[in-house]
Amino acid sequence: MPSDVPPNTPVSHIRLTSHPGQMASGTPLIRWGDADPQRRGPVIGTTTHRSHRNVVGTHSGSYGVYRALAVAAGNLLKGHRADLTNTSPTSPVGPHPQWGDAQQIVSIDPWGASVAQVYAEQIAQGYDIRPTIAITQAHIDLPEIRQAMAFQRLKADGRILLENGSAVVTKVAVEPVWWLPGVAARFHVSEADLRRTLFEETGGMYPELVTRSDLEVFLPPIGGQTLYVFGRIEDLADPSITLTARVHDECNGSDVFGSDICTCRPYLTHAIEECIAGAQSREHGGLGGVGLIAYSRKEGRALGEVTKFLVYNARKRQVGGDSADKYFLRTECVAGVQDMRFQELMPDVLHWLGIRKIHRLVSMSNDKYDAITGSGIEVGDRVKIPDALVPADARVEIEAKIAAGYYTTGDVPDDTALASVKGRDLR
Repeated sequence: MPSDVPPNTPVSHIRLTSHPGQMASGTPLIRWGDADPQRRGPVIGTTTHRSHRNVVGTHSGSYGVYRALAVAAGNLLKGHRADLTNTSPTSPVGPHPQWGDAQQIVSIDPWGASVAQVYAEQIAQGYDIRPTIAITQAHIDLPEIRQAMAFQRLKADGRILLENGSAVVTKVAVEPVWWLPGVAARFHVSEADLRRTLFEETGGMYPELVTRSDLEVFLPPIGGQTLYVFGRIEDLADPSITLTARVHDECNGSDVFGSDICTCRPYLTHAIEECIAGAQSREHGGLGGVGLIAYSRKEGRALGEVTKFLVYNARKRQVGGDSADKYFLRTECVAGVQDMRFQELMPDVLHWLGIRKIHRLVSMSNDKYDAITGSGIEVGDRVKIPDALVPADARVEIEAKIAAGYYTTGDVPDDTALASVKGRDLR
C-alpha cells in the first residue's frame, strides 16, 4: 500500500516487503555502533508506513502478535502512534563509552530509552520511532525480605528499604534489538547462515532475513528483560562503588508460584537480599553501594514451559527415580539439547549500564561468569546460594550442577557423578 494511503483504508491485496529497494529515499539508515545517535540512526520497525521501516520484524517482541490480534479484532486502530509525552526515563542512563562499540552491544538498542529526545526531529517529520527501553521507579514487596528484617539480617533505612518491608527500585524494561552481523560474530557463525536458519526455523515468518541483506537489524519475537536497580542507577558505571549483582533467567513456576523442584526463587530472593544489603553499605564514606537484578525471559532454559514440565515427568518416572547423574540427560532426551539460553548476548545489558566491575556476583553458574568476564567486565567475589535455602526436592538439581562445574565453596560430587555430567552447566 502506498505510504500516502491512510492506514485503515481497505485494500484487496497484500504488499510484500521482501525485496530490496523498499525504503523511501529519506528513511534513516542504521550505522550500528556509531556513538552519535544521529549518525547511528533510529530503529523503525512499525508498519504505519512500510517504506520507512529500516529493520526486519516489529516492536514489542513476543507481544507483537497480540497487537496484530487487537488490530484484526478492531480493538486497536491500525497505525496507532504512541503519545510519548511524559514517558521519558525517571533516571537517565548513559551515554557510556560502550555504546559506541559495535562489538560490545549487539542485542539491544543503546538509545532505545531516549528516542523521544534524540530523534525528536525525525518524529516531527512523520517517522514512527518507538522506545525499546523504558525506565521507571517502583517499590517491590517480598515476604522473604520481610522475613530477613524479622531475623534482623536487614534493617530499614528509609532510602533503600522502607519500614513496611518494601524496597525502592529503579525498574528498566528492555526489548531485544539484534544487530545481525554482531550476533552472528558472537556465535561464531556467518551472518548468511544465521539469517537462513532464523528464517527456516521460524517457518519462514520473516522472509526479509534472507532477501533483505540491506537490513542488518532484527526485532526478534522473543521476550526481553527487566532490570531492578537498588540504589542510584548512575553508580553502576562507577567501579569504585561496590556492585552486587545477579543475572537471573526466568523460572515462572518457582519465581512466581514457589515450586520447590528447583532453586530459582530461593536464589532470586537471596540475591535481592544481598543487593539491598549491598546498596545500604556505607563503604568509601558515600551513600552506599548499588545492587542489580537482571531478569531475562528465558523460561525453562529457553526450551519453554511445556518442555520443562515434560522433563520433570521424565525425571521423576525414570528407573531409580530422579538422580543427579541423569539430570541433564533427561532434558536432552526430550528437547534434543540441554540448554538453549546461551549467555553470549547476556552481557550486553551490563555494558549498556556502563558496568566495568561486579564486586559481588550472586551466581554459581560458570556459563554466566565466563560470559561476563569474557566480555571484559571484572568480577570479584562469587556468592553461592546458602545450603539452608535449597529445597529438599532441588538437591538433585544443585548436585548435578556443581558436578558440571558450578562454583561452590563446599565438596564437589565424586568422579563418577562428575564424569556423567561434565561440562553440562545450565543455570
